[in-house]
Amino acid sequence: MKKKLKNIFNIMSKKEDKIPVNEDQKENTGADENGVENNSADHSNEEKIKELEIKLAEEKDKFLRLFSEFDNAKKRNQRERVDLLKTAGEDVFKLMLPLIDDFDRALKANETATDLNSVKEGFHLIYNKMKNDFTNKGLEEMKCVGEIFNSDTMEALTSIPGGEELKGKVVEIIEKGYLLNGKVIRFAKVVVGS
Repeated sequence: MKKKLKNIFNIMSKKEDKIPVNEDQKENTGADENGVENNSADHSNEEKIKELEIKLAEEKDKFLRLFSEFDNAKKRNQRERVDLLKTAGEDVFKLMLPLIDDFDRALKANETATDLNSVKEGFHLIYNKMKNDFTNKGLEEMKCVGEIFNSDTMEALTSIPGGEELKGKVVEIIEKGYLLNGKVIRFAKVVVGS
């Protein structure tokens, strides 16, 4: 900015030097017969220089304040990002805590349980609760069996002969695949018919 103001000042000074001066103008500008300006012209130039220096100082100050403000915003943004990464899994853990409590109660009840059906029923209840909570948060299980193999969502571990009706289709799921709000977070590991 300072360089820009100096260039403007230099251009203005050169223009003043190039303007031809006649006798009438010499009197108005305060120049004597030899073309030398008197103190009022020097004073006028000094005032212009001081004005430009003041403007330059103001622009420098604005620039420094703006730069400082930008730097502070950048640092604040980095701190917020780090804090967000530290607590990104908070929702998942809050969802899991009641399930851990349920498993603790189930394990305690299993120590003295004599009826195997009630134990199975308790674990099924916990499983269904967990599955429903995850589904409500956007987790979705992929349906693969009988579907045409899709390399974008599935990983073929092996293939088995299955005739024409099973050729290129998923015969068995080794490990379930999951989507979170439509995005694959785990590929399904499958067996494909050939």
